[in-house]
Amino acid sequence: MSKSGSTLVSEILPQAAWEILSNDSRALMIDVRTRPEWGFVGGPDLSEVEQTVTQIEWLAYPDMSPNPAFVRTFMDSIGGNVPSHLLFICRSGARSLSAAYAVADALSAEGLDVPCINVVNGFEGDCDAQGRRGALNGWKASGLPWRQT
Repeated sequence: MSKSGSTLVSEILPQAAWEILSNDSRALMIDVRTRPEWGFVGGPDLSEVEQTVTQIEWLAYPDMSPNPAFVRTFMDSIGGNVPSHLLFICRSGARSLSAAYAVADALSAEGLDVPCINVVNGFEGDCDAQGRRGALNGWKASGLPWRQT
């Protein structure tokens, strides 16, 4: 666990993220992948626990440039309703960790102390021996609910 200001940033496995989302209606998942990833690859499906996933690109497709409006868009999306936990997910866990730190810093600057949690291995996880994602680890490989649009 690392500290960013006064807000902790931690990492958990997908199953632990599902448990938080299943048991805490004030927890929020933020998918920081790109629009094409959401559309073509799919994403976590939280309808079983009567929740939705907030989608905000951390890096903008196609050039994968940083989204300068990421933190502002996130803060606008929560309005005055501060979640109990923020769970960040991307393809493999790298972009979401960076996004978690950025949001933790912004929340800390506002005097808010909300756990920012990166979902280790992300939605698709690491590549297997054949160079394919989605079977070795991550949200999909853990057998958690997901869907394609």
